[in-house]
Amino acid sequence: MTFSETAAGAEAVNDTVYRSDCPSRPILDQIADKWSMMVMAVLDKPTRFNEIKRRLEGVTQRVLTQTLRRLERNGMIVRRVLPTSPVGVEYSLTPLGESLREPFGRLYDWTVNNADDIRAHQLDYDRRVQS
Repeated sequence: MTFSETAAGAEAVNDTVYRSDCPSRPILDQIADKWSMMVMAVLDKPTRFNEIKRRLEGVTQRVLTQTLRRLERNGMIVRRVLPTSPVGVEYSLTPLGESLREPFGRLYDWTVNNADDIRAHQLDYDRRVQS
């Protein structure tokens, strides 16, 4: 296979992500939302529902429940029923979920390192648009 054939094949694969039926789209939508990433950041060890809710200021019980179900469905977390009275439930990352920690950590670090610059751009833009 020549370089141009390889490049053309890679381009065809890359063009797939722009299509509405690309399989990555719903996965990205589900794991890259604000609450999903925050839940995964909180799960550094098995954690009960109410502890997750306490640590995530502003999340509602309904949204947290939906987020946990979505993450479990996608194989990012596992839900374990505890033999306690009353019955408790804890959540933990799966190996697949753990594999997101490193790239998510890099994204988080980038966000923190660039937050001041981004905020300055936002303020500048808002001043220009309002003028």
